Amino acid sequence: MELTQLEALRAYARSLNTLTVEPLEPLLADDFTYESQSVFSALESKEDFLNYFRPKLQTIAASGSAVFAEMGTVSAYGGLQPCVVLAQGERESLVGLVLAKVQDGMLKRLDLCIVPPPQSAERSGEYPA
Repeated sequence: MELTQLEALRAYARSLNTLTVEPLEPLLADDFTYESQSVFSALESKEDFLNYFRPKLQTIAASGSAVFAEMGTVSAYGGLQPCVVLAQGERESLVGLVLAKVQDGMLKRLDLCIVPPPQSAERSGEYPA
């Protein structure tokens, strides 16, 4: 089965909602890129991303702070795109959204965006676990 943007994003949401990298790790391309509009430099390899993401998940777990990753859609790049809507503390405290790019059957890129704002996404109520 060919990996879709939706399934890649669902795996990312599952990783955040369960605080484990296992759902996401096997989908990442070796030259995977993770970029955030709130950080100056991108992570430009699977290894660099996992070295960032694993401790981030551990920190979230240790803090006891709730993170919510909900499936949604947003108007971006000239059309309706699947996305993950992120919230922190409670489900209505939206902090960002994540878009994905899939190439050659692997997750090639994730972009954490504050523009477009997460409030502009159509939320589905689905929180993959």
